[in-house]
Amino acid sequence: MNNARGGGAIVAFALFALALSASAQSVSRRLTLGEAIQLALKNNLSVRVAGTAIAAAEGTRERALVPLLPRVTGDTLAKLQNSNLAILGVSLPGFPKVVGPFSYYDFRAGATQPVVDRQAYHRWKASQDSEKASKLDYQDSRDLVIRQTAGLYLDAAADLAEVQAAESRVTTSEALEKLARDQHGQGLATAVDVVRAQVQLARDRQSLLVARDNYQTSLLVLARFLGLEPGTPLELAEPLEFRHTETPDLDQAVHTALEARADYRSLLTQRESLIEQEKASHARYFPTFSLNGDYGALGRNFGSMPGIGEIQGTVSVTLYDRDRTGEKKQLAAQLERLNDQLEDLARGIEQDIRKAVLDLESTEQQVSVTQAALALAREELKLAEDRFRNGLTDNIEVVTAQDALAAAQDDGITALARHADAGAALARALGATERNYQQYLGGTSNPLPNDAPGKK
Repeated sequence: MNNARGGGAIVAFALFALALSASAQSVSRRLTLGEAIQLALKNNLSVRVAGTAIAAAEGTRERALVPLLPRVTGDTLAKLQNSNLAILGVSLPGFPKVVGPFSYYDFRAGATQPVVDRQAYHRWKASQDSEKASKLDYQDSRDLVIRQTAGLYLDAAADLAEVQAAESRVTTSEALEKLARDQHGQGLATAVDVVRAQVQLARDRQSLLVARDNYQTSLLVLARFLGLEPGTPLELAEPLEFRHTETPDLDQAVHTALEARADYRSLLTQRESLIEQEKASHARYFPTFSLNGDYGALGRNFGSMPGIGEIQGTVSVTLYDRDRTGEKKQLAAQLERLNDQLEDLARGIEQDIRKAVLDLESTEQQVSVTQAALALAREELKLAEDRFRNGLTDNIEVVTAQDALAAAQDDGITALARHADAGAALARALGATERNYQQYLGGTSNPLPNDAPGKK
């Protein structure tokens, strides 16, 4: 009996633990845009890969420094040998041809220090610039991830607004379908009016299912980009809202962006690295000077090993090196390509800024227009409902007004999403996105009218 009770207690405890686990998994994680960006910067693959590129560049720079540093070696030699004197030209009557075996020991420490090596020096300087370029590429990857995270978050927020709008349409259609049945029961409407209202309700319910599926898909895409486990329940803490954004002066914005954009600065640094590589290539014909020395003990037994050593200076000059011509052509082509990329990127940055500013101004006007249209659509539906309720017309006007309201809601959501995305695009175009994105995405929100899409 005791065993049965103990087994029952274990089963109950296991069921309780499973219930707690299921409850914990069912709790949605409320995610702000700032939290989403921090997760992406921590977990996104492109940022992590760019971080490893910095470590690789640091290793390259350290290796490039080695030819300029002293090199110290230690050698130990123990030798036992015979020598054939005949092959050395020693041949005396009565003297053996082979002498030995004999042994000796040699313990020695040696050092080499380059004194002048312009080629190695410029290669090291080039590796320093390459390391700086890798760090700038890493920062550019972070800026791009912020832009992409904002886009995915805004997509999900727009889909959430579509769900909320679809839910409101279903609620309205249910009320209008009931009204049609009541009117038909009172003889003020026909059976066609009832069927028409039921068809509209079915359409709105179908739209709601599609909107919910789109929203959940957006959350899955967002979770994947943030590096979260698949199926992690998420809830957006910031709905789609209108935020007024001040547009900068275009000329000043372009100048600031060229100084702040990490991708543009990376190309500039890569060009500096290529210039150092060209100097290194030119220095291949310059003489190099190094000092070499060693000191140790040499003897036939450990009891008698006098110290010996040497020091020497070496000057080396390359008299002919055909490879330098090919290297020079290769570097010149790379430098020309980088200059072309810099010019093209500068034009692209200016284009991105101008487009983002244009989109911000245009979409802000679109938001205002769609909000006014949405208010008119709601008023139209209310008037059509009153006419139908009073038996002045059938519900064709009601269904038409419902369709107009749905279109106005969709237009309003699209305008809001485009305006928010234009702010994210401007933050990216201006550079230093990680420091400045809140200025364009996290400012004080302006309240929407009660009938605006996305308003809770």
